[in-house]
Parts: sequence; structure tokens; C-alpha cells
Amino acid sequence: MLLNDKHIFVVEDQIDNRAIVRILLEQNGAKVAFDRWGNDTLRLLHLFAPVDIILLDLMFPNKFTGYDIFDQIRAVPKFANIPILAVSAADPSEAIPKTKRKGFAGFIAKPIDYELFAHQIVQVLNQEPVWHIGER
Repeated sequence: MLLNDKHIFVVEDQIDNRAIVRILLEQNGAKVAFDRWGNDTLRLLHLFAPVDIILLDLMFPNKFTGYDIFDQIRAVPKFANIPILAVSAADPSEAIPKTKRKGFAGFIAKPIDYELFAHQIVQVLNQEPVWHIGER
């Protein structure tokens, strides 16, 4: 299995996206935990640690962004070096330059490609950035 025993933490507010991501990751052997709104991310990360990678949506309904959550995570030394991958429906032409500047490990556009998704996660875990805009 591609992601056998990898601990993957996901911050995603949409229930259907969480379900799809959970299925794809668990089918590939990963252990998965979620925070829905980004309000409790740090506490949940501590409980789920050690974490191999964080998948982070960029857009939330409460004017809180994935960029805000990224900054909070990076401020904690324990989580400062965990790769953070943006998985978002944000416009890639704007989001990719911004995520690169911030230090994200990559960007995957929604809707995710079911066939590629686990491979893209492995790529990032192997320290190879992924900048995937999908079919637009």
C-alpha cells in the first residue's frame, strides 16, 4: 500500500470532500484525522502526532483561511517541518504562487484526481513538490 502507516492530518470543511479523501487515503493504508473548521487544528495535531503530512484546504466559510492555519502550524516547533500540502478549489493561478511563497509543499486542485491522489501524497512525502491544477 502506497501510504502504509502514514499519519495524515486533513483540515477540510466540506463533508463530501472529507469522505472522499478519507476513503482514498485509508484504501492506501494511511491513518487519517480531521479538523473541520481549522479552529482546533493545533490541539488535534498534538493528539494525532506524530504526523507525516498535513493536507490543508485554503478556503473556509468563516473568513479564516488555510494560510492563517498554515501560519499557526508553522509557529509550533514540533510541527515546523511537517510538509503541508494545499488541497483546494481556489484559483490555481493565484493560489500556487502564494502557496509557493508561504512554503507549502505543493498544491492539488479540487476536484482531486482519484487515480493520482495517493501518488501525489507519496511524492510530497518524498520531498518532491506537487503543483497540480487538474482538468480545468
